[in-house]
Amino acid sequence: MDRAVQESRKELGKQHRVVVLALDGVIPFELGIPQRIFGRARNAAGRPLYSVVTCSVRPPGPVRTDADFAILTEHGPEALAAADTLVVPASYELGPVYEEGRLTDELAAALAHLRPGTRLVSICTGGYVLAAAGYLDGRPATTHWSSAEHFQRLFPAVDVDADVLFIDDGDVLTSAGVAAGLDLCLHLVRRDHGTAVANEVARRTVVPPHRDGGQAQYIRRPVPEPQVATTTTARAWALGRLHEPIQLRDMAEQEAMSVRTFTRRFREEAGVSPGQWLTRQRVERARHLLESSDLSVDQVARDAGFGTAQSMRQHLQTALGVTPTTYRRTFRAADADR
Repeated sequence: MDRAVQESRKELGKQHRVVVLALDGVIPFELGIPQRIFGRARNAAGRPLYSVVTCSVRPPGPVRTDADFAILTEHGPEALAAADTLVVPASYELGPVYEEGRLTDELAAALAHLRPGTRLVSICTGGYVLAAAGYLDGRPATTHWSSAEHFQRLFPAVDVDADVLFIDDGDVLTSAGVAAGLDLCLHLVRRDHGTAVANEVARRTVVPPHRDGGQAQYIRRPVPEPQVATTTTARAWALGRLHEPIQLRDMAEQEAMSVRTFTRRFREEAGVSPGQWLTRQRVERARHLLESSDLSVDQVARDAGFGTAQSMRQHLQTALGVTPTTYRRTFRAADADR
């Protein structure tokens, strides 16, 4: 067995520690997302794959929220020293972080507990904390669309993209507002443990199992009139026949639209072109089959609609950075260790 797979098995064999940093003014909904998503992830034997703890920048005690109640944290900043992943939810009381782009002494001291290599995640305006600490310099990042211009002015070294749900930049990940935090956390579960685990978490949470990070935020777009047709039927039609060649005109015909009108409407609703959307759905189908079946790589390529193993290999390499064989071996190795 090669060294990379051995290291992967070693890492996946231990419980991953997620630490959520609750700052004064925290939004309760976003604070609860990591526990809800990571806390529901289980292996085939029912063992939790993550442990999730919540801490504050002060010793254990109350933390104000933006609601009419406070929360009581049982951990102080020292909990950050054990974090494999840090999650910073949004807060409405960031003070100098939001106004001047600098950390308070208290927050800087708390973040100093982090070990090198800790994965960093922000939800909504939690990205201000990562940016003020310098973690986003020279990196792509996102935040809530209403804060994007201010965020960019305050942190010019950050490459801000306001039109996506989340951005995965390897060891640093940022999401847009509120529910996009669900998408990002599910994406991390999928990245860590595969689609089957992430889909089960999504089912238990009663949320869509996958909204790609490249989808557009719902920003400055009027709600379509009820009588105006959408592209929902075409998408459902395509998902039922991903294994077949699908032409743009075929999808447009499902909505009785011209190709031009359909393409414009599709991009408005999905945030990507029909071709990009189809490729992403086929990548997801291929991932599922590679993880859950014993089909050959050639058969997976045909069933996912890529036609040839070479085509699928190119698309998976672009989307995931690995070949189909490596992807299957990694998650089969992970299953063996769980």
